[in-house]
Amino acid sequence: MSSTTDRFIDAVFDFERAVHAQDPAAQEQAHREMHRLYESATPPELAQGGKLLAGVLTDVQPGPQANIAVLIGACVEGGADPVACAPSVLGNLAKSLDSATEFAQLWAAAEVGDAPDPEQVELDPELFEYFGFAPTLSWWTLDDWHRAALAMLSHKEVRQKFGNSGREIIRERHDALGEISDRWDKCFGYALIVLDDEPVIVLHRESGTGYAMRMTGIGDNFQLHTLLADALIGGGHIPGAAPAAEAVAMCRDMPGMVHTTGSFNLVAPDGSWIWNEGTPSDIPVVDGTRLLVLDPPPYQRSWPAGRFFPNMVGDLTFERVLTADETAAWFRHVSPAKDPSED
Repeated sequence: MSSTTDRFIDAVFDFERAVHAQDPAAQEQAHREMHRLYESATPPELAQGGKLLAGVLTDVQPGPQANIAVLIGACVEGGADPVACAPSVLGNLAKSLDSATEFAQLWAAAEVGDAPDPEQVELDPELFEYFGFAPTLSWWTLDDWHRAALAMLSHKEVRQKFGNSGREIIRERHDALGEISDRWDKCFGYALIVLDDEPVIVLHRESGTGYAMRMTGIGDNFQLHTLLADALIGGGHIPGAAPAAEAVAMCRDMPGMVHTTGSFNLVAPDGSWIWNEGTPSDIPVVDGTRLLVLDPPPYQRSWPAGRFFPNMVGDLTFERVLTADETAAWFRHVSPAKDPSED
């Protein structure tokens, strides 16, 4: 007889057997049990359960498949191996993106108005007949697939395993859907372009100094801005008011957010502004390395400092101060800063 602490994994085993037996009724019953027992599951159960569910995800019935992917993501957040769980989640997500795009194309061709918002409109079974089962279901479950994929992509090991090329394939499909619908998801889109171990040269225009740094797991430029101020102002390299230690910790790995005030204007080498609302991937590559210029802020900016992705560890590593000759060489690529209205 199972103990009260391993009932969740028993339900996972039941679900796995039902999938292999192609028994829809048994799948549904085990599915309900897994959700009922998830909150009381132990970390070892979640670790084992996530891997087992990932192993059968592709064979799960289309109806509950996206919800099972979300459960795998929850197991990963509870300690399951993200590298082991990610391939099946991201692979099936890619298929769902293709099917959702097909639904959007068919809906547009039907000329019946705006496509339905799954958060506002109940799924009408008649749509399966007109637009196909897989496209319609993918349209309605896309948010679940995004949620499951974010749980995987929040881990550096997964991003490294899939690499830029693997994520680019999914990004192309996500962008294709966004071009013909309003289903482009900002959080998911940003997760697909997170940089890891990415070198960046940072030039401080006022002092004429330069610095070599390295970015990892930074979700947006608000987060990057705070870490830059800590490295340069907090590190004593340039004058200014450094962010609080709590704000810096929250931009790395501490939960929560806290108010902070901006220290710079982030600028591209051509003088155009790099907005805090964007991502580090907006920083242009010059001679093989990203090149960022820091100008004085034209007005005071403040925001809640923290991580764009709450479960993604972020970091900005300060490597060294550039020599005067190195700095001068990089500054030769830099144009005067300009007003954003010129862009």
